Amino acid sequence: MIHYGHQFITQEDISSVVEVLNSDFITQGPKIENFEKDIANFVNVKHVIAMNSATSALHVACLSLGLGDGDFLWTSTNTFVASSNSALMCGANVDFVDIDPKTFNMCLTSLEEKLIQAKIDGSLPKVLMVVHFGGLPVEMKKIKELSNRYNFKIIEDASHAVGASYMGGKVGNCEYSDITVFSFHPVKIITTAEGGCLLTNDDLICHNAKLLRSHGIERNNINKQKEEPWLYQQEKLGFNYRMTDLQAALGISQLKKISQFINKRQELLILYKERLKNYPISFQEHTPNCDSSNHLLPILFESNKTRLSVFQQMRKDQIMVNIHYIPVHTQPFYKKLGFKIGAFPKAEEYYKRTLSLPMHPGLKESDIDYIVGSLEKNF
Repeated sequence: MIHYGHQFITQEDISSVVEVLNSDFITQGPKIENFEKDIANFVNVKHVIAMNSATSALHVACLSLGLGDGDFLWTSTNTFVASSNSALMCGANVDFVDIDPKTFNMCLTSLEEKLIQAKIDGSLPKVLMVVHFGGLPVEMKKIKELSNRYNFKIIEDASHAVGASYMGGKVGNCEYSDITVFSFHPVKIITTAEGGCLLTNDDLICHNAKLLRSHGIERNNINKQKEEPWLYQQEKLGFNYRMTDLQAALGISQLKKISQFINKRQELLILYKERLKNYPISFQEHTPNCDSSNHLLPILFESNKTRLSVFQQMRKDQIMVNIHYIPVHTQPFYKKLGFKIGAFPKAEEYYKRTLSLPMHPGLKESDIDYIVGSLEKNF
């Protein structure tokens, strides 16, 4: 069976986890901070707060920016539901922006038009969550310019984009945003099993995020008090969103191989494009100044009827192709919130014709030949 995405685990990774199992701390120990420092150094950002999932990190990101009742968060509708759900979990409202049919990312023309109208209506967003779909960065410099003009905060949902670059810097450096979030799920670029992190250059956001990660409890400096050295104090209503040392150890080991993983994904993309250049399909268009992590390999068929037959044939051939994504606004839960089919036509048209081919470092050239052979049965 060939999966669309899959972890790549080495003996070094296994040994790093076993070492923690034999140590004094399997959670809330030193490996967490070590992993955070490694990520911070890799992307050149001031603060990294490791968490048990990217969903938790997105939730904390929204809370850290003060998102709440009466506020709006806008995001792309071509994303996993966790992106917009994180705002709803804060009691805020959600709206979406249509996509660019070539990059499959948020369309900046549609965004600017929507902002102009929202200013007239008095309904500007407090937060814009930008999704780097498939690992391809959005043009963040333009987003930042719009942020300065319309006064909204920016979260980069970079769950797909660990290792990607924009304008010569690593995604996650928060040069053009307030917060970035990474995912370390097994199908992502590197893995900690489940896991994610929040990245920021803002000291206050970091402080709030650390509180929210661990029950809202503050211990720093308090234990120095001579009267009650055991003291802890709850400052906020927080959560148990902590990562374990087992996960952090795996992450530390995986991060050492990230360049190898990114290079292999680029090689696989080149192979796919060469094998499929004569077929009626198109690939995600990579924009200037953006180096994708190539987390996903979405292709577009000329007809949605082709997509269905290919999906069925490839699954029959034990190739676990997938679809990324069903537009969030078309989900039953979001329909109950008032969203309707036809509201974001470019994303809906993309969904009808897209298919994600397998893309992960464990694939061999012979696997690509087999995948393409299965695909071409329908042409």
